[in-house]
Amino acid sequence: MGKLKADRLKKRADFLRAQRGVRRSAAGLTLEICPTPVLLAEAGHFRLGFTASRKVGGAAERNRAKRRLRAIAAQILPLQAQERTDYVLVARVATLTRSFPDLLKDLAQTLAAAHVKLAQVSIHADAGAGDRNNAPS
Repeated sequence: MGKLKADRLKKRADFLRAQRGVRRSAAGLTLEICPTPVLLAEAGHFRLGFTASRKVGGAAERNRAKRRLRAIAAQILPLQAQERTDYVLVARVATLTRSFPDLLKDLAQTLAAAHVKLAQVSIHADAGAGDRNNAPS
């Protein structure tokens, strides 16, 4: 895969759509992914968002956790992301204390697992759509 360009997720509806997609967790983060809506999808682009709930800590801790997630995403996602896919990285309490190499490993592992699951979901969705269209009336 070539290097892709990241666009930011900013609207709540985009985060909620990703939440309903594929979710994979590791000690330092949770990754949520889903296909980008057709009207918003661009070739060579993926969309990326970050979130941290109050469980992570106060505002300073949440901001630090999101900065750490942005740093690991900048290293891994441009090379390993799939185009026309939305990614949301969710901070966990361990995001603040986990070593940077461990966070990189967490993202790489969750990304690989989520891509496999997303491909399986897409195959089943395509097969299901074909069955409905060919069903006798």
